[in-house]
Amino acid sequence: MGSYVKFVLRLTKSFKLNYYEYMKTYYEKVVETAEFLRGFEFAPEMVLVLGSGLADMADLVKNPIEVPYSDVPNFPEPKVAGHKGKLVFGELFSKKAAVVCGRFHPYEGHSMAISALPIAALAQLGAARLIVTNAAGGVNREFNPGDIMLISDHINLTGDSPLHGNYSIEFGGEQFTDLTDCYDKNLREKIKSQADFRLQEGVYAYRLGPFYETPAEVLMLRLMGADAVGMSTIPESLIAKHLGMEVVGFSLISNKAAGYDGEKLNHEEVLEAGKSASENMKKVIEIAMGA
Repeated sequence: MGSYVKFVLRLTKSFKLNYYEYMKTYYEKVVETAEFLRGFEFAPEMVLVLGSGLADMADLVKNPIEVPYSDVPNFPEPKVAGHKGKLVFGELFSKKAAVVCGRFHPYEGHSMAISALPIAALAQLGAARLIVTNAAGGVNREFNPGDIMLISDHINLTGDSPLHGNYSIEFGGEQFTDLTDCYDKNLREKIKSQADFRLQEGVYAYRLGPFYETPAEVLMLRLMGADAVGMSTIPESLIAKHLGMEVVGFSLISNKAAGYDGEKLNHEEVLEAGKSASENMKKVIEIAMGA
């Protein structure tokens, strides 16, 4: 009987803990995560999110403080190749930065709110600018693999938002966020004027994935005005804009989208394109941090 009672008590305790985790609101999770990160006594000015194939950019951080995602409350483990699963605090291009190495994509089963949680938590620490990067398929026929596109706008084709559930009310501010200038126009102009290579600019289309697009879908996207397409970035951009952060986005064009060259697509070429374009990506990130 004694062992049975202990088993029941353990089961009850586990249920209560799991129930508490389930019942916590998104805002409470953000605050909990921010409080944990505040313990490292580092107040970032900028947040840099590294997309597929760009993880090596974190090696540029001086005096790094590396925090594995497994240590951070409410952070899942990323499950995509090229996403290291760590947060790096330190100095990058003379700015105090938090580098997010790995995403929690909705196609992995996470909500858009959880995908955006690192940005929401880092905003609580005082970060005022988000620089977000991704690997994307080139919808615009003038774009080639290895090009970098400065994101001017986006098309969210998922019908979802990190603020579904009235989380915007908990964070404060306007309930309905104005996205007219989601990707800061003044920063974009400064970046374009200082880039010393051909920097593309265009509209990023966001799809859930984890499938690459069909040729018919690529044609649809082009007709809609998209220049590149991918499976990330928008959750972070939306939460950052709602929280009053400046947002700058870059897409590495890793391949021509389906139907343009007749070749099959795979994730390995995405990672390889990231390596080949790393120098130009480093240049625009440095400009974005100093602009």
